[in-house]
Amino acid sequence: MLLEVIATNVEDAIFAEKGGADRLELCSALTEGGLTPSLGLVEAVTDAVKIPVNVMVRPHSRSFCYSDDDIKVMVKDIEYIRKTKENGIVIGPLTSTGLIDEENLKRLIHAAAGMDITFHRAFDEVSNQLDALGTLMKYRDVKRILTAGGQKPAPESASQLKKLVNFAEASSVKILAGYGITKESLASFIPETGVEEIHIGSAVRFNNSFQEQLDWLKVREIKDEMVKHSIVSN
Repeated sequence: MLLEVIATNVEDAIFAEKGGADRLELCSALTEGGLTPSLGLVEAVTDAVKIPVNVMVRPHSRSFCYSDDDIKVMVKDIEYIRKTKENGIVIGPLTSTGLIDEENLKRLIHAAAGMDITFHRAFDEVSNQLDALGTLMKYRDVKRILTAGGQKPAPESASQLKKLVNFAEASSVKILAGYGITKESLASFIPETGVEEIHIGSAVRFNNSFQEQLDWLKVREIKDEMVKHSIVSN
């Protein structure tokens, strides 16, 4: 089982690694769903930890539909991020009709050129998740999809996540389950869904709030619980 933890600053990153996180998602502006962090923060975090760091590339929070100018900014951000010790990027372009924006996805993949790529929770706004998963499976550069199985918290969408896991089984795409997952829900969630990667945010912070500091002991507790109930051991 692999645990990914959201980090917004250097302290978050250090504490997440101390608690046993396997990978970080680095972003800013969590109250807006996560935006591209500054290059200075990316450099500082990747210098401070040894675990992989995947960086959010999202220029605004208005939607997941991007103009040509937006994509140019995202490509430039990716070029800057590539110069750091990052592991990969987190992206999610959609069309106005709720489909994967393949043209812009191709442009971003080209800019990433071999970097680890996660398609983020924009996936939970597509019109048909199985169709969207089929589309993303065509792009081997996309290594995983962060999803709650829809708009509800992931533990409430276990059956949909199981469908996605089963559908992706024959591909190189992993389902990274996130949103609303707690230590208490893992005992049933992991066997019900078959997921091998878990994404955690507020559940590892004091008072379960993004306004509070990350608690490395909560990271450790969740990682231990994941190992206890894991189906596949990494």
